[in-house]
Amino acid sequence: MPVNPALVGREFPPTAPYLVGREKVREFARAVFADDPRHVDPAAAQALGYADVVAPPTFAMVIQDQTLQILLAEPDSGITLERTIHAEQRFRYTRPIVAGDELVGRLSVTGVRAIGKGAMVTSEAEITDAAGQHVVTATSVLLIGGED
Repeated sequence: MPVNPALVGREFPPTAPYLVGREKVREFARAVFADDPRHVDPAAAQALGYADVVAPPTFAMVIQDQTLQILLAEPDSGITLERTIHAEQRFRYTRPIVAGDELVGRLSVTGVRAIGKGAMVTSEAEITDAAGQHVVTATSVLLIGGED
């Protein structure tokens, strides 16, 4: 089944709240070689005015991934994981993610563009904190290969 063009404009239910843990931030920082002390040392982060360690900018993918899993599970999407490549990623922050944040993501599909037998699917995950305040918008482009 080809990618469903009717996905454009579709909004999906919010993810369950994700509590950002200090150790998760540290692990992620190590994995992406983010060696600034603000990512691993609470005292260094507090000296910069943060309540706790600050997640590297790409940490938002942890929450965005949960939203993309909802999209992949949509039975009429025409998107299958084995034909999917993550082609592009952008982040637009209002403020950094900090350990202790409780975050929720809500995905909307903003574009589907046919390319040969496949398609490019653009989505935005609006990530908010426990107070409902915007933290980051994560924009993702998935390249979906066509069926043979």
